[in-house]
Amino acid sequence: MADTLTKIPHNLERPKITVRDPLHPGYFEFDADIPPASEVDMETLDIVDPELWRQGKIWDRFKRMRDEDPLHWTPDSFVGPYWSVTRYEDVMKIDIDHKRFSSSWEHGGIVLGEPLEDFELPMFIAMDEPRHSEQRVTVQPAVAPNMLKEFEPLIRERTQQILDQVPVGEPFDWVDTVSIELTTMMLATLFDFPFEDRRKLTRWSDVTTNRENPDICPGGEEQWKQELLECLTAFMGMYEERKRIPVKNDLISLLAHGEKTKDLAPMELLGNVILLIVGGNDTTRNSMTASVYGLNKFPEEYAKLKADPSLIPNMVSEVIRWQTPLAFMRRTALEDVEMHGKTIKKGDQIAMWYVSGNRDERFWDEDPNRLIIDRKQARNHLSFGFGIHRCVGNRLGELQLRILWEEILERFSHIEVLDEPALTSGAFVKGYTWMPVICHPK
Repeated sequence: MADTLTKIPHNLERPKITVRDPLHPGYFEFDADIPPASEVDMETLDIVDPELWRQGKIWDRFKRMRDEDPLHWTPDSFVGPYWSVTRYEDVMKIDIDHKRFSSSWEHGGIVLGEPLEDFELPMFIAMDEPRHSEQRVTVQPAVAPNMLKEFEPLIRERTQQILDQVPVGEPFDWVDTVSIELTTMMLATLFDFPFEDRRKLTRWSDVTTNRENPDICPGGEEQWKQELLECLTAFMGMYEERKRIPVKNDLISLLAHGEKTKDLAPMELLGNVILLIVGGNDTTRNSMTASVYGLNKFPEEYAKLKADPSLIPNMVSEVIRWQTPLAFMRRTALEDVEMHGKTIKKGDQIAMWYVSGNRDERFWDEDPNRLIIDRKQARNHLSFGFGIHRCVGNRLGELQLRILWEEILERFSHIEVLDEPALTSGAFVKGYTWMPVICHPK
């Protein structure tokens, strides 16, 4: 990365991070000296430790699990005991085995830990068949191929507008200025949400996945509930209003008129809205940042892209593999299952680590830790999931990233990353909170 001492002004310094330790009361500054994986006791390894993710110290731990203990049991964690599945083929097998492994909110849902008893959030990704498909099919028209064709000129226009406004030759935060702004604009369009209030969508997304993070929710659980109820109030009003007018192709109108979704209970509406916000916001915005970061980290790939822009679509898939914006999905065992000589007991929670499968040397032909923009297997990544729960908006996310890079290459000779980005401090959404860059003109 560039010489940050001379290039990053004081108003763009790395944000200070304070994270609540889930196992101890109070707050403290995390900057613990984390030992390498070779010195870790595998019997007590807890890969969901927020500090591992904030410091980016996950990769050697996942490699050790893949090599030595591909079905790893963590007996003590703030999310409760859980299994970690870390190899590509094992993740895929569990992801498509809906008879033995449940994603239903009634069994715990898609994230590790027990949901709050008085604040459960049913959503179609956290449902088993047939309810899952009944609700999923309702929202699919909003991201169908015909809608992508309709969205493309709008996405391009907005991308051009944002890139034309960035300060060329001066440092700025790529995460807030470009990644968040572009994805929030798209979310507002998908929901037909008041455009001037679109940053509320970003806020609700951040709150949803950061209940234990005092930088996001200093008021803890009570603040988390209060802000999500504000989200419910806003969307319940839209939901009821759209029932009274003819159906359109926005997500809330489709839910309001869908045969299986027109009478959703308030918390089920909130669950589905939160799913669509997080799915449409965090994944795309973090991939947008990862694309700039990764091409700086591997400058030979940046040169390859500039020499041959036709590689952009494959590069997009490779970035999504290399980044893996949602690190895992949880399943709950519906019966005892044998794997790798161990028994997953009925009721156990299992983390399918997409982020580890996407770096599994057993599957990927070329070094999976490298970003290789013309990787032949790039589209085989796990990041969107497999089977019935495969991400409903995956093509839209790819479209946004493709257009972004088509427009970047039109304008800039290089986007230079000035410092290592600040990372999110949770194990579910894997992303970035800050990344200073300079855009150099052609």
